[in-house]
Amino acid sequence: MSLRLYNDKEIKKQLTREEILKELEAMANISSWEIDLITNKSTWSDQSYKIYALEKQTTTPSIELFYSFLIKEDLAKAQAAFANLLTNKKTISFECNIIDANGIKKHLLMYAKIIFDKEDNPLKMIGTTQDITEISTLRRGLSEFSKVMHNSLNEIYIVDYNTQKYLYVNSGACKALGYTKKELLKMTVYDTNPYLTLEEVTKLKKQYNQNNEVLLIRALHQRKDKSTYHAQSYIHSIHYKDKKAYVIFDTDITDLIKLEEKIKHQATHDSLTSLPNRALFNDRLSQIIKSSKRNNKNFALLFIDLDQFKKVNDSLGHDIGDKVLKIASSRLERSIRVDDTLARLGGDEFIIILKDVIEISDISKVCFKIIKEIKKPILVDGHTLYISASIGISKYPKDADNEKDLIKYADIAMYKAKNCGRDGFEYFSTPLSSSAYKKTLLDNSLRIAVKEDQFIVYYQPQYNIGTKQISGFEALIRWRHPKDGLIYPANFIPNAKENGLIIEIDKIVMKKAMKQFSTWHKKGLNPGTLALNLMMKQLNKDDFIPMLIQTMKDLDFNSKWLELEVKECQVMDNPQNSIKKLKKLSELGVKIAIDDFGTAYSSLAYLQKLPLDKLKIDKSFILNLLSSEDDKAVTKAIIALAQSLNLKIVAEGVESESQKEFLQENGCNDVQGFLFAKPLPANKITTLLYEIKENR
Repeated sequence: MSLRLYNDKEIKKQLTREEILKELEAMANISSWEIDLITNKSTWSDQSYKIYALEKQTTTPSIELFYSFLIKEDLAKAQAAFANLLTNKKTISFECNIIDANGIKKHLLMYAKIIFDKEDNPLKMIGTTQDITEISTLRRGLSEFSKVMHNSLNEIYIVDYNTQKYLYVNSGACKALGYTKKELLKMTVYDTNPYLTLEEVTKLKKQYNQNNEVLLIRALHQRKDKSTYHAQSYIHSIHYKDKKAYVIFDTDITDLIKLEEKIKHQATHDSLTSLPNRALFNDRLSQIIKSSKRNNKNFALLFIDLDQFKKVNDSLGHDIGDKVLKIASSRLERSIRVDDTLARLGGDEFIIILKDVIEISDISKVCFKIIKEIKKPILVDGHTLYISASIGISKYPKDADNEKDLIKYADIAMYKAKNCGRDGFEYFSTPLSSSAYKKTLLDNSLRIAVKEDQFIVYYQPQYNIGTKQISGFEALIRWRHPKDGLIYPANFIPNAKENGLIIEIDKIVMKKAMKQFSTWHKKGLNPGTLALNLMMKQLNKDDFIPMLIQTMKDLDFNSKWLELEVKECQVMDNPQNSIKKLKKLSELGVKIAIDDFGTAYSSLAYLQKLPLDKLKIDKSFILNLLSSEDDKAVTKAIIALAQSLNLKIVAEGVESESQKEFLQENGCNDVQGFLFAKPLPANKITTLLYEIKENR
């Protein structure tokens, strides 16, 4: 599109004065009109007809016609205005509303004036009419917006860019700060923001000028009564009454700040004791290592474990246990300085950073103080309880200069204190043999695994060769180590037996496996019998059978589903006691099996008295079954013995068809081994059981 420019002569040639006037009227949406006051004849411009939506050819303009379009409320106002013209020679203006011929409401601005002759006789009334409907709507909207701004609950300020003086404040600002509008308009932002400085304002200006975007900041406001609150401010540059200024929209976020602080505290502090948690402790340890290295200072770590706490938890419940932990944490806090750090790592484990220690005797004094405080009687809900503390100590930089080793060495020293009789403290000593060091680390990791429940259960099917059906599953433990992945029993069970953790581990397996079996039965699946390993040491504890009964009840587990496997060597250590204990289990409906049968000496007399249901041939005989005549003979003898005692017989470790055929030919139909299935996690066993159910 091209734009042509005309000179004055060309315009005069092309457009008459009347035509130019019409163009201007149309552009401004203004019409002109006049009334001859002698003849009462009215003349309207073309734009007038458009304003009233009338056809020029069929309309006779008149003042009465104009009056007919006015809404009722504005008719008297217009008549009075025109009548006033006769006594007032000035131009008048007024606004009015009409309903045009199409029924559309419009807002008009009228200008009118009377033309007099030389003798002051009125000759004509002339005027203009402008359709300002859009302008009126905008103006009304701005007025309403102004009211909304002024009455908004949020604080709204307009501030002079240079002087920081308040130029405008709304009622929300007055209410929030406690000042009147008059008072605030005499003040600056420095008066209501006690911590705001000129440097900060200059920095904010620079930041805004660089980005030219709305600034979002947080500030502390001070009320008239000197109390304070947090506000979030949106700041934007504007021009206000010919001044460079900026508008600020403030919202009170005091409650939000409190919530954020609470969330931050929860993320870095223990929910029970409010002590720093592991994350915050690690951060502080990192900082103190940097500080100590820079200032050539020493410090010590104290790793603390509460002795006998587990007994409190198991016998009196977690509610009592939690109260004991809170009391113990308070006592630990009283035993150290304000500058030291006490954190709870989890469970009954605490750790302390002792800053700026010079002599070992200084560390020992703190440890003696802790031990004395912890040993004091604890009164909780009518119970008088006694616990103690085992403390392990590592020193910076003598023992290590990094976080990981300092914690590890303090942990090792703590378990040394436990092994030395508990209720004491030990310093980390470096001359440990490689094997002893590895064993200590494994023992420590196992204790953590028990506390954090890092164990999962796999299930190995037991098959009946004759029916080709699964008769049950043996539950086998796996350790899901957070760093080393899946660890098999052979790599940690010997240690667990030696350090006594095997009993706790067996309990974990028992509960997990029984819960899973109960779930399978509720889904309409038939997993058969659950075979669990049981240490006679565990069975000999007075609380085992009550615990077993309660567990079955809690998990909705039927005792007839359970088969407990005890090792032959353990049964024969004290056969008379074994008979007594196993009979109690049998009376509950629990099946009893002798595991690893054939590896120890068993008296036939005692075997007949034991409440047995099954013998398990040890896999060491099955391994060389086809190449060793001795193993063949032993296996045949065990099968014959089981048949004579009317016991079921299971062979474990079956890995070949030849082994399976030999066992079947000699009367052993129940087998277990890699030939049929490896131990599998619960989800895969679930899939297997569904497949069996669908194929039946």
